[in-house]
Amino acid sequence: MQPADLLIDNLASLATVDANGKFCVVHNAAIAICAGHIEAVGPRDQVHAAVTLAADAEVIDATGQSAVPGLVDCHTHVVYGGKRIHEFDLRAQGASYERIAAEGGGIKASVRLTREATEDDLVASATKRLKTMRRLGTTTVEIKSGYGLSAEHELRMLRVAKVAGKQADLRVLTTCLALHSTPPEAESPDAYVDYAIAEILPACAEFADAADVFLERGVFGVDQSRRFLLAAREHGLRLRLHADQFSELGAIPLAIELGATSVDHLEATGPEGIEQLAASNVIAVGLPVAALTLKCPMPPLRALIDAGARVALATDANPGSAPCLSLPTTMHLACSQLGLSCAEALQAATAGGAAVLGLDDEAGRLAVGFKADVVLIDNPDWRALIAQLGAEPARVIRA
Repeated sequence: MQPADLLIDNLASLATVDANGKFCVVHNAAIAICAGHIEAVGPRDQVHAAVTLAADAEVIDATGQSAVPGLVDCHTHVVYGGKRIHEFDLRAQGASYERIAAEGGGIKASVRLTREATEDDLVASATKRLKTMRRLGTTTVEIKSGYGLSAEHELRMLRVAKVAGKQADLRVLTTCLALHSTPPEAESPDAYVDYAIAEILPACAEFADAADVFLERGVFGVDQSRRFLLAAREHGLRLRLHADQFSELGAIPLAIELGATSVDHLEATGPEGIEQLAASNVIAVGLPVAALTLKCPMPPLRALIDAGARVALATDANPGSAPCLSLPTTMHLACSQLGLSCAEALQAATAGGAAVLGLDDEAGRLAVGFKADVVLIDNPDWRALIAQLGAEPARVIRA
């Protein structure tokens, strides 16, 4: 019998992806934990038979509650300075994302405000956001740079992300999104790509887990993105792309060519792109909050799943196009607007997100050997976390 120092007992139900990658629901369940890792999980009688509780073990009576894995938010921009609330009001009155950007708003505004902010202010604001995300069930989060656009400020963003993650008690992975926009001091987009390769990547590689590009009309093209991503791969970083948010410009073929981990957004992806993703190992990350906020078509996750593609869900939390820190809200939109089942949405926001971040063996599942990240829901039916728009978990346990 295995020792356990924490037992979550009397669960009405437990929903997770099992060791074989299949979604399953267990009723009358329990979870036994030792030193922060799951020792036994499943039917209550089997868990009790598999472990011995330490004398000082904590026992949580979860009668009437259900459990799901800690949520994994694999695409966020939560480190930034200032606010862009006025842009929300402009969009409500009909202004487009591209018009706001052309007038100096959007990413350019966040670059200016983030550069002006002190590091202490960035840490404080990011920590506050991350604590809110944790309260809403997220236990693992990816944070991108991209509002610095210089070696100094991109590195500072990644450093802030790590510090804020520790202060909020969240597992944080970081992504160097140096190709998010062209900064005002750059001579041209091509000149900035050269600078990003020569200066930003070497400065940031040690502090980043992945690299990302915004491949979109008026931002960066295929050749520019390829150059940056190839250089990032030389630094040992996983590759990701903002793809097909407003137009299809070849991001999906490039992602497949380079063996990228994911393509994120996909609001403009058509049947050919769906077919290409389904035939590849590239994970499609849906960001329905951004699509809703910008009044864009929803990403075709239903068609992607039906075609056999791997998918994930994320908030895209940022100060402009996706002002949302809640993965339960994101899952609700995936079900109500994209046509996913609750099981598909939960899988995409847990095991799917973990796969994007390279954490397949430690996060996103309630399984023996995995980190003990557990979300308790004050309802015997785990689907209540998704069905209620804006639901909050009863408790988040990160042992």
